[in-house]
Amino acid sequence: MTTGKAAIAALVIAVPSAIEAQTRITPEAFLGAVQGKTVKFHVYNSGMLVGTEEFLSPTLSVWRMEGKGCVYGKITTPNGQICFLYDDDEDGLPVCWWPFLYEDQLMVRMVGFSRTEIQEVRDISEKGLNCPSAPIS
Repeated sequence: MTTGKAAIAALVIAVPSAIEAQTRITPEAFLGAVQGKTVKFHVYNSGMLVGTEEFLSPTLSVWRMEGKGCVYGKITTPNGQICFLYDDDEDGLPVCWWPFLYEDQLMVRMVGFSRTEIQEVRDISEKGLNCPSAPIS
């Protein structure tokens, strides 16, 4: 087996079997579905709420974990991924996700072979997070 095929096989094994029939979508399609809206993200396996994100534009969002304050993030879409660089990221590295559909449900899977976290989008609403104004820089 070539290195590329081995890497793909490892990724498929790492993805929970219930999600194997996923359909990848473009970051633009994902952002088009959530722009101007507020979305709750839940861990797929446990249903635990991870946090809530308001998509202010295709390039800016605001994230809030339960019990914590708001953090603004710059959105980029390299190589079919959605990446977020948040104001509080100490390492200066973005968090990137692969967007996909599973049984008509919007979902994201963290990029990287060692990170197999899958989150599902729940409760898309028009209600904002009421965070302070977006940063100018």
